[in-house]
Amino acid sequence: MVVDGQTAGFCGPACHEIASRIVGDGLDGFYRFRSGPVPPSGASAEAAGWATYDRPALQREFVTERSDGSREAQLLVQGVRCAACSWLIERAMAGVPGVREIAVDPMTTRTRLAWDPSRASLSTLLARIAALGYDPFPYTSDASDRAAIQERNQALRQLVVAGFGMSAVMSYATAIYLGATQGMDAQTAHFLRLVSLLVATPVVFYSATPFYAGAWRGLRNLHPGMDLPVALAIAASYAASVWNTFANQGEVYFDSAVMFVFFLSAARFLEMSGRHRASGLTGALARHLPRVATRLVAGRGEAVAVAELAPGDLVLVQPGQSFPVDGLLESDAARVDESLLTGESRPLRRARGERVVAGSINLLAAATVRVERTGAGTVLAQISQLITAARSERPRLVQLADRVGAWFVTAVLLLAALVGLAWWNIQPDRAFEVVLAVLVVTCPCALALATPAAFTVGMSAMARQGVLLRRAGALETLSRVTDMVFDKTGTLTEHAAGIQHVESLDGSDPQAALAVAAALESRSEHPLARAFPKPTAAVDVTGMRAVPGQGIEGRVDGEQLRIGSRQFALGLSAAVVDSNAAGPEQELLSVYLGDAHGLRARFEIAEQLRPGAAEALQALAGAGLTISIASGDQPGPVRAVARRLGIGKFSAGLQPPDKLALVRGLQQQGRTVAMVGDGINDSPVLAGADVSIAIGSGTSLAQHSADCVLVGAGLGALPRAVALARRSMRVVRQNLAWALAYNAIAVPLAALGLLAPWVAAIGMSASSLLVTFNALRLGRLQTPSPAATAAAAASADAGTVTP
Repeated sequence: MVVDGQTAGFCGPACHEIASRIVGDGLDGFYRFRSGPVPPSGASAEAAGWATYDRPALQREFVTERSDGSREAQLLVQGVRCAACSWLIERAMAGVPGVREIAVDPMTTRTRLAWDPSRASLSTLLARIAALGYDPFPYTSDASDRAAIQERNQALRQLVVAGFGMSAVMSYATAIYLGATQGMDAQTAHFLRLVSLLVATPVVFYSATPFYAGAWRGLRNLHPGMDLPVALAIAASYAASVWNTFANQGEVYFDSAVMFVFFLSAARFLEMSGRHRASGLTGALARHLPRVATRLVAGRGEAVAVAELAPGDLVLVQPGQSFPVDGLLESDAARVDESLLTGESRPLRRARGERVVAGSINLLAAATVRVERTGAGTVLAQISQLITAARSERPRLVQLADRVGAWFVTAVLLLAALVGLAWWNIQPDRAFEVVLAVLVVTCPCALALATPAAFTVGMSAMARQGVLLRRAGALETLSRVTDMVFDKTGTLTEHAAGIQHVESLDGSDPQAALAVAAALESRSEHPLARAFPKPTAAVDVTGMRAVPGQGIEGRVDGEQLRIGSRQFALGLSAAVVDSNAAGPEQELLSVYLGDAHGLRARFEIAEQLRPGAAEALQALAGAGLTISIASGDQPGPVRAVARRLGIGKFSAGLQPPDKLALVRGLQQQGRTVAMVGDGINDSPVLAGADVSIAIGSGTSLAQHSADCVLVGAGLGALPRAVALARRSMRVVRQNLAWALAYNAIAVPLAALGLLAPWVAAIGMSASSLLVTFNALRLGRLQTPSPAATAAAAASADAGTVTP
């Protein structure tokens, strides 16, 4: 590059980028005042220190590979104190080559960084974040705990120093104020001022350092945050007090400065504690996973690190231990506790060949498991990633609050300047005091915390209830839902209770038809596939193709077959579909097997309701929601399920486009629609609903495209999720209303000189504390009563739909 007529070299890409902007703006004359090259600093100089994080073995702990070839890292970023810090990091990193996506949660400091490894290394990106003034490092359970402890201890030390300093300075200030009215001699008053200076100095230069660091970061990156007016108020009050102390004239504001630091530090300490509790769920999940497992080799056990396990290994899990991996149970049976993952308090029975998930607890006898997934591929890791992704997103209200907060800081500084100018002309000796009060009282801390705090605590509370939000905006939409539409199979019905009858339609052996159908269904993920027995002999199944809402097609031992609805099964033959040929309507679900000659067999299947489905739907209806069923099954089984669940509105025989049209029709009537489906055949309607809820399928949680995922087996979390979403939005509105009302009242009072700086400090800190405490109330949720649990169990036991 040619700079000021000379060819110049650069120490790194960051320096080259900055120089390009300087030259592009016509400011290359800047380099004439340079006496020599600037030593390398920032990202380019620090990249070597971050190179360790490019090692694959280390990245395995916190980096996952995405389907598009990019990678995603889970990080913790120290130094993030508010939404403005998050915005700054995201904005600065968005333009870095290779960065696909970055999202920073201001409450938990968890950061999700996606990048193209062919364009940028992770070490380079970490160095760029560090160059902004923040400290990134990999997120692991141990790292998260250490960072939280370190942050808490540092904040506590600063708070203690500020507390002791405030108590001492306030006592001296009281003596000075009383002495002014009772004739204290000048020498004693001057001595008390000097002592106040001595005590206030460590508070201003130690306890207040987070505010200075935040203000400097904002100024350096041309995005002033809420720390700027705080830092200005503290520094100005201290500097003016020092000047007046040594000049032995005017007022001193040591009491206001230390009080401001203490109360604001206390508010931030509480906010930090709430942030740590909000991120405690993922930490608890991670800590529940053992680090060492017993691997079986030739019948003998050996202790190995969980990271050394590979798919296909056999692992022995003793009673009381947590399963270290996702896998298939090799023992005859086991009782497992999945309450930490799903919220389901009852022990669950698992039979041979069924899946167990990492983090669940083996309760009774020793169990042997064949490893399927480890590390980042487990359900436990996917749950943590879902929670992190949701927290990292910016809901519409949070984005609005961020924009308002950024403009608010600028408005505060302009207002303080105008107020100071006005008072300089009215009463010069009070101008500084009034400006200080304006800077303090209009600090936008309450406004900046009002929305993200409520969203973060609300999403964490929902996760504890077994509802994972994949998109933070779903919380707001869920609070406005008026209609909830349910798919039937796999959603209201948990699984098929079994095949009740097999009817041959071409004169062949019914058991032979069942064996062929079982071979096809063994390759299907549809809930009804569980009704068919497992193939007893080796069968060659190829060319599998699933048709959403209709069935599956494949080649079994060279013969092309279809299984599903009657119309779909007949599609392979030249037979004419007769809608009246199905016979009388029945409550059992009929599945047909067809080949090139026509229909071969019909299988009648009974379905079982999900645990607690009736109680959950009753609670949703009681909350004012309109409940309906949209199913692709025959009218008979749909009517039977609707009758047992007390649902008056249902539609049967719907294809995926028909379900979407049903939802669109409700939306055109001004309704806000939530769609609840199994995430397999309902993708179009899930995408078309205002908010979509998928039933978690265990090992395929991350494949769902819905806004929310139910982790547990029952539907009991749904009414709690709706109630919590409404409560969260009510808290958001309360916080915003309070923050706006407080500033509307306090600013005029401060500008008119009716508030002393110390009163302004108390008011601003109390406002921040109020919105933080109000948001933390969302975490205090009632757990389901034993009666409700017993009712759910009774519903599960009696939930088979039969004629």
